[in-house]
Amino acid sequence: MRAKRIDKDPFRLGVASGDPQPGSVVLWTRLAPEPYALDSGMTDEPVTVTWELASDKDFGTVVAEGEEIAHPEWKHSLHVVPEGLDADTAYWYRFKTGEWTSPTGRTRTAPAADAAPDSLRFAFLSCQNFQGGYFTALGHLAEEEVNAVVFLGDYIYENAVTPDGGDRHDPDLKLPAAHNAETVSLEQYRLRYALYHADPDLRAAHAAHPWIATWDDHEVENNYAKDVSQDNDPKDKFLIRRAAAYRAYYENMPLRPPQKPDGPDLTLHRRLSYGTLARLHVLDSRQYRDDQSNGDGWKVPSDETNRPERTLLGSAQESWLAEGWKASDAVWDLVPQQVVLSRRYADGTTPHKVSMDAWDGYPAARERFLKAAKATPVENLVVLTGDVHVAYAFDIKQDFDDPKSKNHGVELVATSIASGGDGAEKPDDWEAQTKANPHMKFYDGRRGYVLVTLDAEKLRADYRTVSKVTTPGAPVTTAASFQSLKGDPGLKPV
Repeated sequence: MRAKRIDKDPFRLGVASGDPQPGSVVLWTRLAPEPYALDSGMTDEPVTVTWELASDKDFGTVVAEGEEIAHPEWKHSLHVVPEGLDADTAYWYRFKTGEWTSPTGRTRTAPAADAAPDSLRFAFLSCQNFQGGYFTALGHLAEEEVNAVVFLGDYIYENAVTPDGGDRHDPDLKLPAAHNAETVSLEQYRLRYALYHADPDLRAAHAAHPWIATWDDHEVENNYAKDVSQDNDPKDKFLIRRAAAYRAYYENMPLRPPQKPDGPDLTLHRRLSYGTLARLHVLDSRQYRDDQSNGDGWKVPSDETNRPERTLLGSAQESWLAEGWKASDAVWDLVPQQVVLSRRYADGTTPHKVSMDAWDGYPAARERFLKAAKATPVENLVVLTGDVHVAYAFDIKQDFDDPKSKNHGVELVATSIASGGDGAEKPDDWEAQTKANPHMKFYDGRRGYVLVTLDAEKLRADYRTVSKVTTPGAPVTTAASFQSLKGDPGLKPV
């Protein structure tokens, strides 16, 4: 397709950047003049797109530029990686094709490997179910000052979306019938990402900050485990679905070339450093895990649950993580991952029920995780978690049965952006869970994200929440703030 034949704005999905390194960053866009249509308004022809990266928002000083081909085989998505950039520097970028110019995005490179930044700030978040409500929190996130956004999974949901957007009840949306079906095929996953990227709050958050993303289950199917479908589909059939989902994920996220999928496989675990102050060890707890025991859900652990060889990360990723910890010289080691690591009893009833989908359902794997961290130079372990549609703050205990035992580190759990609807400050099980888990320092069921600010002496976590997502425009407030000191892990209210 020649650029002049595109007669509608092809940049309606916005722009994004991601995976910052000291000298480079990924720039992303995808051409889609008609986001809600199966073909996105594009023909099966390649399109030439130019890009620019500047040191100012007016593009008075362009520091890098080039020309790329948006191929139909990759749904006209682009992943541009300009090299030779200055470390710890803000840049602005845009794309052009024919008469059309994309929105401007702002990104930032990481500090140099030997730099010691005075401070860093990350936002982390998860679970943005379109049909659960508006992405109001993302609009507020676009206004925050952060080095990067860390997304912890469930970027899309595979369930059918009604014409009015489910709980959004937007009469002006009028989605075509193709959206009102569960995503299974490649074209369906592509269509679902287009729906999400067309959301103005999500576009704003992507344009404002570089993102570091990992997935959880709903990018494919709820609670899948490796090659095991929740619905027990034949494995060969499910792997075809997984291949489609992984390909669409890569097409629609600002990921580097090493993350390009190979059929049903995509290497997503990776490491990013922010000078000597922070290192991020990004995990994937879906692609390699053993199936949930006891039929999943909240159950009393069984002999199968406690089997010592059970894994959540797979042996290769476990070794990769341990080796990365051994080599780390960072003050803070952050581990963005998917499901709750700390022990979480449902209530005080014995024998205790725990979540089979979280690390509680893989206790031997959790023990290996904590043992590996303890055997390395890592002194300040910070686990960043999503998945559960509520906000938690945990001290990670050496012995969860002894509240007075030492802490391995801290775990910060982000609530959802929209999944679960409006939520409540104190969910129905708030009292039962807080009493049964003394290492749980905070529990809130509203929607939002978490800001994590680091310096050489302390970590601060600010839980940012909105009151409603079923109607647009709710303000954002700070529900709680906690602090943990270098060398003395443990969360205390600020």
